Amino acid sequence: MYKHVCALNRHKRTHAEEKPFKCKVCPSSFSRLGHLKSHLSIHIEEKPFACLVCPAKFINAAQLKSHLRSHSEAKPFKCTMCSSVFRESSGLKKHMRIHSGEKPFKCTVCSLSFTDSWNLKKHMRIHNGEKPFKCTVCPSSFTESSNLKKHMRIHSGEKPFKCTLCPANFRESGQLKKHMSIHNGDNVFKCTLCPSSFSRSAHLKTHLRIHSEEKAFQCPLCPLSFQKYVSLRGHLKTHTDCGGKPFKCKVCPSSFSESGGLTQHMKIHSGDKPFKCKVCPSSFTESGYLKKHMRIHSGEKPFKCTLCSAAFSQSGNLKRHIRIHSGKN
Repeated sequence: MYKHVCALNRHKRTHAEEKPFKCKVCPSSFSRLGHLKSHLSIHIEEKPFACLVCPAKFINAAQLKSHLRSHSEAKPFKCTMCSSVFRESSGLKKHMRIHSGEKPFKCTVCSLSFTDSWNLKKHMRIHNGEKPFKCTVCPSSFTESSNLKKHMRIHSGEKPFKCTLCPANFRESGQLKKHMSIHNGDNVFKCTLCPSSFSRSAHLKTHLRIHSEEKAFQCPLCPLSFQKYVSLRGHLKTHTDCGGKPFKCKVCPSSFSESGGLTQHMKIHSGDKPFKCKVCPSSFTESGYLKKHMRIHSGEKPFKCTLCSAAFSQSGNLKRHIRIHSGKN
């Protein structure tokens, strides 16, 4: 409810996206005169309101008042429905929409609506294809700055999310979260044909192809097919003019089709074996090798022959055994 007609009219502009107050210096336009006045100070670079605690300066008293709360950590705007508190009244106003369910900012293209104008603006990029956040190293561009930040780690090699139990580190927090399931034993996806279990449904799906011998990934250039996409991707490089092994070792003549292959190979030269057995002194360059080794101690033989009672600790041994039944020696 609004006490004055002019206040109601200002509010209506937020829905209609009407912006009658236009800047004469740049293409910007605003729904309120006060917003235009604040904007104009950007062009004249006048910031007369100085903070007494730090060098920051501001174009109006309201911005300075808001900034001073960052020094005092004061959050005077309290939610009446939960314990949340805010530095700004606008923050409280947005928060209250969580309780009320109000989503006044509606997309004009689809049926979605949002609690604030910023989320609507980000959503509209899906429809208009706008990707304003551009990588300075490659042609990639993104709809959100956070996605650009993640992407830049590909170029920089930065992996800030580190596992506290092994040397592994990752570019994204989600990757670390998935990795931790290896350590805490969250193997909730269980194979119905053998005792194997997995932390991810995708890994179980890949594993099931061992039992079915399905090779779903077909090479488009030759008759070969593969159980895993990563195997197909590596194979495709054998069709390239450069021999398909662009990643070359600087220590020996070895070369690899994948950067991961080169990384693993370099451990041979460095002697780095970060994956250590907790039962014996053995250590390994890859977690997969450690997993296979642990079956020696546990006696686990998850790969079972469907034609006889034989079972094996490794899939390769099962494949060799199957040849006995098929007559392919």
